Amino acid sequence: MSKLIENSITIYEAMEYIEQGKYVMPAFQRQYVWNMEQIEKLWDSILLDYPIATFLFWHVDEYNTTWDTYFCNFLKTVTFDNKKQADNINYELSSIKPYISDTAILDGQQRLTSLYLSLFGTSYIREKRVRRKTVGGIKAELVIELNNKVSTEEEYNNKKFDIKFNDKIGQLSATQFEIKKLINPMFKNKETRESVICKAIQNIPNDNKEYAHNILNKLCSKIYDEKLIRYTEILDMKQDDALEMFVRFNSGGKALKPSEITMSILEAYWPSARTEFGKLLTHSFEDFSTDFIIRTALMLFGNVEKTNINKQIAEDLKNNWDYLKIALMNLKEFLDDVKINISRFSGSWNVLIPLIFSIYYNHEYKQDYKAMKTYLIRAVLFNFFQAGTKGKLQKLKKKISEYNYKITIDMLDDIYDFKVTDSKIEDILNSEKGSRMAGEALYYLSHNWLNISCNYEQDHLHPCERFSDDNRKPIRIKFDEWKEWKGNRNRLPNLHLLEGRSNASKSAMPLLDYVNDMNQEQKRLFYEHSFVRPSISLEFDNFGRFYTERKKLLAEKIKELVE
Repeated sequence: MSKLIENSITIYEAMEYIEQGKYVMPAFQRQYVWNMEQIEKLWDSILLDYPIATFLFWHVDEYNTTWDTYFCNFLKTVTFDNKKQADNINYELSSIKPYISDTAILDGQQRLTSLYLSLFGTSYIREKRVRRKTVGGIKAELVIELNNKVSTEEEYNNKKFDIKFNDKIGQLSATQFEIKKLINPMFKNKETRESVICKAIQNIPNDNKEYAHNILNKLCSKIYDEKLIRYTEILDMKQDDALEMFVRFNSGGKALKPSEITMSILEAYWPSARTEFGKLLTHSFEDFSTDFIIRTALMLFGNVEKTNINKQIAEDLKNNWDYLKIALMNLKEFLDDVKINISRFSGSWNVLIPLIFSIYYNHEYKQDYKAMKTYLIRAVLFNFFQAGTKGKLQKLKKKISEYNYKITIDMLDDIYDFKVTDSKIEDILNSEKGSRMAGEALYYLSHNWLNISCNYEQDHLHPCERFSDDNRKPIRIKFDEWKEWKGNRNRLPNLHLLEGRSNASKSAMPLLDYVNDMNQEQKRLFYEHSFVRPSISLEFDNFGRFYTERKKLLAEKIKELVE
C-alpha cells in the first residue's frame, strides 16, 4: 500500500514550485475551465479566512514512472472569452526530470492554476468581435479596491470584497491595487513590508488608509506567512494507480463528467489525443463531440457496453488513428453519394458508428452501399437507438462481425428491431407535424431533391386553419367524418417539406389556390416532390379521399426506402 504524508506550505511556496517546474500535472488532468468570477471568489474566500480545501499530490520519481508517463506544465497564459470563461486549451506536455519535477497534482489544479495566473501569469480578455479561439486579447489584471467597500450583505455566494479583473490597466484609480504587485521581495520581507505598504497606499484618502493598510497586510500574510496549501502526498504509487485514484476522486459530485474522466484516462496514455480530436472535429464533423470518437473507439477496439477506455484501447486508437480518420472520410463520401447530409447526425451520431465499424474492417464496403443506406434509414425511422444504445451497438458489432463485417439486408432482417412490419410503417404514417419522426420521414422521402443550402420546414398541404372551426365543416360531410378529418390534419399524409420563404408566402392559402398559382413546371415538381397523384382533387371538400390516397402512396414510398 502506498505511503501517505500530510503537510502544508504557503501560497508563495506553491507558486515558486510551479515556477521552478517542481509541480506538474499528469497528462490525464482535465483542461483549465475556471472563469474570472471563480478566481475572484477564490481570493475573496482567502481574505475571509475560509479554508481553500485540501490538495492531493502524487510524488513521482524514476521508480514509479516510465518513459510513457506523461506530464504537463502549468498554464502561464490564459485567454478568457467575452463571457469571461477560460478557453479550453491544451496544456504543454513536459518531459519530466524527476530530480526537478517530483510532484504531480491529482486534485487542486484548478485552484493552483488560478493562484498562479493571478500572481505570476498573464490573463487576457478576447474582444467580442474575435470569434475564433486565439491566444491574447486585452490584457487584464486582478485588482482589489482599497476603499472601504466591504459588503455587509449576507446573500449566499456573494463577494464581500471588491476583487475583480480589470482590463483598463494604466487607467486604474488611486484606490485600485494590482494583486500581482505583491510578488515583490519588499512585500515578502517582514522587515520591509510595513514601509512598502505605506508607500503603496500614500494616495489613498486618509479616512480609508487604515482599511487599505489592513487589506494589503492581510494579503501579504495570506500569500507569504500562513500555510494555506494543505495537502496529502502519496508516495510509491504507479501511474495506473494514480489514474484510478484520480477517477475515483472525481467520480462523485460536480467535479468531472463521466466523459471528462474518460478523456482524462485516454490522455494518460495518449497525451495528444485532445489535440488530434480537435483536428478531426472540423468541417463535416465540427458539430460532433469527443464522445462520438470515444464510443467509435470502443466499437472498433473494445466493448461498447463497458464504456471504459483502458490502456489497450487507448494504444489501439493511437496506433490506428490514421485508419480511423480514413474510415470517417469514407463515411462522409458514402453519405454524400446517397445524398444524405451528415450534419443531421451531429446530435444522434450513434446511428453512424456501425457504418464506421463496417467501413473500417471491410475494404469492399462500397459494394454494400444499398444495404448500408437501408440500415441507416431503418435505424432512424424505426427508432432503433431510442433506448439501450450501448447494448444495441454491441449487438450490432457482433452481428456485423458474423457477416464478415458487411452490412446486408439479410443481416438487418436477422435482427427483430430492424424487421419491416406494417405496424412500423403505420407508426411513421401517423406521426404528427413537429415530431422528430415526421421530420425524419419527410427528410428521407425527399432527400434526393433537397437543396442543402436551403432551410426547409414541415408544412400542411391543406392548411391547418381550415379545420379550426366546426362551422367551416363542408355541408356534405358528417360530423363523425369531420372529426376524423380534424384528427388527421397534422399527420404525415397532410404534410410535406417546403422551403422556408415559400412556406411563409403560402401561409393559410387553400391548397387548390396554391397549386393553381404555379406554372406548369412548378406544378410538375409539386406533384413529384409532395407525393400527390395529379388525378386526385385538391378541393378541400375532397380531403378524406386526398388523405387516404396520399397515405397509400407514402406507404409505398416508405417501403421502398426501407426494403
